[in-house]
Amino acid sequence: MALNFNQYATEGHTFLKDYTKQMDLGNDTDKAGRILTSVLHALREIIPVEESLQFIAQMPMFLKAVYVNGWTVKKEKPKIKHMAEFLDLVRQFDGPTAINDFEYSDEVAEEYVNTTFLYLRKYVSQGEMSDIRDSLPKNLKGMIFNNLIF
Repeated sequence: MALNFNQYATEGHTFLKDYTKQMDLGNDTDKAGRILTSVLHALREIIPVEESLQFIAQMPMFLKAVYVNGWTVKKEKPKIKHMAEFLDLVRQFDGPTAINDFEYSDEVAEEYVNTTFLYLRKYVSQGEMSDIRDSLPKNLKGMIFNNLIF
């Protein structure tokens, strides 16, 4: 099987432009990319490794690359039990640009998380999203549960 990196790049650019539009970020694909990466990296920190592997199995190659970039499997997961803690983790992964990207607002950050999970439904089955939701702490289930309604 030949690898077609140009195709992956084209699909990635198309995805990012559409995702940026869905996030209502104008043409700021850099900001959208940082937000997407931060949300995915925060998610992978709190769900079981097995669930992460099932999740990325359904993703196109360009999203797999975003998800696994810099990933190191840790024996202990962070104790994230509430949305505010998850949003802090997302901001942590965004680094110094989090101030600009999330505007010091939990409401904005939560909206970006919700929109991200809604958008990922294009690539990930409802069953897998349900499995991820089931692996989340009780107070975080809503970030995916609300988005499973079609």
